[in-house]
Amino acid sequence: MSKFLKSQVVVIVGASSGIGQAVAVMAANAGAIVVAAARREDRLQTMQSKLATEGTTIGIHRADAGNLDDMMALADSVIAEHGRIDIAVYATGTNTADRAMKVMPPTTWNNVIETNLTGAFYLSHAVLPYMRKAGAGHIIYVSSTAGAIADMSGAAYQASKRGLLGLAHAIRLEERASGIRTCCIMPGLTNTELVEKRPEKLSADTLEKALRPEDVAKTILHIMQMPPRVTVPELLMIPSLV
Repeated sequence: MSKFLKSQVVVIVGASSGIGQAVAVMAANAGAIVVAAARREDRLQTMQSKLATEGTTIGIHRADAGNLDDMMALADSVIAEHGRIDIAVYATGTNTADRAMKVMPPTTWNNVIETNLTGAFYLSHAVLPYMRKAGAGHIIYVSSTAGAIADMSGAAYQASKRGLLGLAHAIRLEERASGIRTCCIMPGLTNTELVEKRPEKLSADTLEKALRPEDVAKTILHIMQMPPRVTVPELLMIPSLV
């Protein structure tokens, strides 16, 4: 159990799978008071039940990151139950196989931007007033190397992930006088459900060399445990062999 995370109230959006779920499990096992949020409530319940059998308690809350009312209700619910939000993690993300400009319709663009970027704004908008009042807080955004390095992930994905980096930096600069920190972590290829949305299926060898959700989660946990005097504005991590 981490002395730095013990009893810290941590809200994680996108906790039903992948990196978000790994962060939720690790933070709860480290002694944090975790509220795991996502659209897929059945998966949250499965995670909650499994952790309970291991002696670890975790709270769950069904919420759609792309819905402002859901994000506001999530923050209000956590405050009502726990009185504060110390750390918020935005780990929701999506992409599409129809990512090339010549095949991507506006509805697909809107969906990717809403999930990857607008939802992060909604969560930030919901938790920041409480963090300002407390005079402290830490928001961690899971972006992608596409947020810093041009690649073939598609215009919508790259725009949203670069926007996420900009959002994190803007909030950090605007809110630092209130004791609020931000971090934008940008992992490279990670073996999560998102790889299934690629236009071409990746080989088993490539996936074996990719990052794993727990690799990214361990890094996020390390950042969570940094004392208030330390800010990690952004961090790139990539698989060594891909």
